[in-house]
Amino acid sequence: MENLTIEILGWLFLAGLAGGFVDSIAGGGGLISVPALLMAGLNPVAALATNKASSMFGSFTATLTYARKGHVNLRDMKWAIAFTFTGSAIGTIAVQILASDVMTQVIPFLLIAAAMYFLFGPKIGEVDRHHYLEQIPFYLIFGLCLGFYDGFFGPGTGSLWALAFVSILGFNMLKATAHTKVVNFTSNFASFLFFAFAGHVVWLPTAVMAVGQLLGARIGANTAMKHGTRVIKPLLVTVSLVITTKLVYDDADNFIHKLVVELLA
Repeated sequence: MENLTIEILGWLFLAGLAGGFVDSIAGGGGLISVPALLMAGLNPVAALATNKASSMFGSFTATLTYARKGHVNLRDMKWAIAFTFTGSAIGTIAVQILASDVMTQVIPFLLIAAAMYFLFGPKIGEVDRHHYLEQIPFYLIFGLCLGFYDGFFGPGTGSLWALAFVSILGFNMLKATAHTKVVNFTSNFASFLFFAFAGHVVWLPTAVMAVGQLLGARIGANTAMKHGTRVIKPLLVTVSLVITTKLVYDDADNFIHKLVVELLA
């Protein structure tokens, strides 16, 4: 793309850095990187595809960082990876066929529930608790559903995974965050493959933002491991509420636009 100047690429690098940092702790890095790609001149599909390609590097870096410190055992995640990859692949194919209106109406309520769960449960996520499902059925249900959602739509996936890990599997917050990065990488990778085969990925901004994602994710993961729940919980609540606000605003803006068009018709 000829309009991608050095200055714009520099801003995309910073957006990748910030997105990787936030995403490695609480998810929601796409709130930073996708708007940056749109402002750089990419069309919406290309922006989504390029974001998946670059954020894949951030989630992979965060996964390795958490795994090396013993917060997640990758061998125990084979079913999570299999089901999440399948769900994300189906979602990525579906988003090119179907509209995402239903998602924009339902997801804000789930994100508000996640924020309230973490906000008003002061002891939630500090230590491991009793689990309500065994891991294979848990990953079958949530891997397929949240994998599909991430491939189809995406915003808030990290928050929803963290909520599921803490509330259903009884993980502490840091452990939940580490496991979330594994499934985030899986769904990002699956989406990237299908977007790349369809020719939607723009490679120069992908490369620039990938470098930022690598650095940001490493810094973010180390910050989360150092400060634990004190950093993860407030950021998770904040990201959930910011994404909810954006989705509600976009939905209301689209509704008002359609109403004005109909009134003027």
